[in-house]
Amino acid sequence: MEVLKLSHSVVSPSDVNRLERELNSLDDFFVAAKARQTGTTMQLPKLTRILNQMAKDNNVNLLEEADRRRLVKALKLAYDQAPTLHISFATEPSPKALERLVVWVRTNIHPQALIQIGLQPSIAAGCFLRTANKTFDMSLRATMKKSEPQLLKLIAGAVDGH
Repeated sequence: MEVLKLSHSVVSPSDVNRLERELNSLDDFFVAAKARQTGTTMQLPKLTRILNQMAKDNNVNLLEEADRRRLVKALKLAYDQAPTLHISFATEPSPKALERLVVWVRTNIHPQALIQIGLQPSIAAGCFLRTANKTFDMSLRATMKKSEPQLLKLIAGAVDGH
């Protein structure tokens, strides 16, 4: 597996961890199946839609131990090395908006970028973006603060009748 193709449903580092845990539980099932007594029935664990999509997108057969190991290794690599953006909004973004954001970030920044979503009600409008080495305040408050001298001039002109 060259580069892991992340589904748009895999947004944050915790989503990557969840997939890894799901693969580990699948491994545990197969280990238990080998050790079980002949004739004993076992229920295959339910796999999430996201894991099935990841397996399909990356040409992985989840029944094959070697393929599962490669997928786990690729997930760990993505978790450790993929750029993570921390974005804070005033309210929880809708799933559709979040998916559009993920698509844009993975198209324009990095194909494996992960996004950690946070809530910061004091933002009111816009967002606050933090990367490993830079922060961007794209809130309405920051925009208004930058425009304060011009706004004061306009207000003063309106009061003076100009």
